[in-house]
Amino acid sequence: MQPGAPSPNQATCDVTLPRAGKRWGQLALGVVCMMSISSPQYVWALFTKPLAVALNATLAQLQVTFSILIVLQTFLAPLQGLLIERFGPRRLLSLGALLTGASWVLAASATDVVSLYLTYGLFGGIGTGIIYIGVIGLMVKWFPDRRGLAAGAAAAGYGMGAVFTTFPVSIGITQTGYQHTLVVFGIVFGAVGFAAALALHSPPSGYRPVSGASQPRALGPDTAPGAMLRSPIFWLLFVMMTMMSTSGLMVISQMGAFARDFGVAEVAVFGLTALPLALTIDRITNGLTRPFFGWVSDRIGRENTMFIAFALEGVAMTAWLLTRDNAVLFVLLSGLVFFGWGEIFSLFPSTLTDTFGPRHATTNYGLLYMAQGVGSILGGPLAALLYQRTGSWTGVFAVVIAMNFATAALALAVLKPVRGRYLAQHAKAVE
Repeated sequence: MQPGAPSPNQATCDVTLPRAGKRWGQLALGVVCMMSISSPQYVWALFTKPLAVALNATLAQLQVTFSILIVLQTFLAPLQGLLIERFGPRRLLSLGALLTGASWVLAASATDVVSLYLTYGLFGGIGTGIIYIGVIGLMVKWFPDRRGLAAGAAAAGYGMGAVFTTFPVSIGITQTGYQHTLVVFGIVFGAVGFAAALALHSPPSGYRPVSGASQPRALGPDTAPGAMLRSPIFWLLFVMMTMMSTSGLMVISQMGAFARDFGVAEVAVFGLTALPLALTIDRITNGLTRPFFGWVSDRIGRENTMFIAFALEGVAMTAWLLTRDNAVLFVLLSGLVFFGWGEIFSLFPSTLTDTFGPRHATTNYGLLYMAQGVGSILGGPLAALLYQRTGSWTGVFAVVIAMNFATAALALAVLKPVRGRYLAQHAKAVE
């Protein structure tokens, strides 16, 4: 065989695979699907005030809706991953898009917090969860050579999708009411997501990019979910993702409340109202950070990138708290906070797949993604209760800032050496 020529197996694979551009088309469709499910999480803060008035509910009661959304989105992910791997993504993701749209349309008719839990929370959590775990699982399979970048680009659709809806939703709530806004945008989300999902499919078994791009530098054995759950590495990743999820979800769910307490929510910044402006900038940085740090991690390593990004969020949140009464800095630092947070959705799935292989990637990530659900409880109603007990957001911020720095330290001091030994043992066994 000529040096550098493909092996017989690789040559056969390349002949039967789709064109190299096919996977980029799948990534684009995945991004559209993710954008269609972004707003239920990322513009929730805009609905808390009108919902509190209309339903005569407290902030803590309303934040249970947000927690239900995230808990179901995450805790059902392993089951949804199994169904997607068994029946294919097209049908499951199409269903997810319809459920997401229906969650907003039905929530418009909610007359109490329980009916809000059963519509916005229940349907939204199931629908967004199917799409999120399905798209990420597909992308780490389509891009074995660029997992960090691909997972980050797909997750960016989820992080940035609401940038197109934050101001329209805010204006809609003001001019036509929150109910009409929920109905209109719910129909749009369902239609767009459904159309994109119909064209998604899994790569052939044994897929490798025709481009000949190199595989990840270190790859662990394909590990079934049960075996993965017995690995300390998985649980270390779970704890780390829980702490980082708590930090970001506290900001996402409580931002409307603490911006008003800080006295900056209605202040004009660059000619725009501070709160929706901050939410819009957040969506941009929250999206850009995912492919950026995913790309960085493909080059300098997952753990090194985690340390940089997580420490950045800790520094940004500290500065945010110390300058909380300055509306301009509130807006700018909120963007930096999310630039240090959103990359968890590219770093954790790529690290997990590098470690435990791509064969069960969708189901395995579904299990890790449950950490996001735990974080939603800690950052949602429990953070709101802590605020109610203390009467101040300082304690809440102090807890999540400590989580940022602790997770950054764990990435270098614990995860990097433990995972390095695990991958070295596998490489030695293969030789």
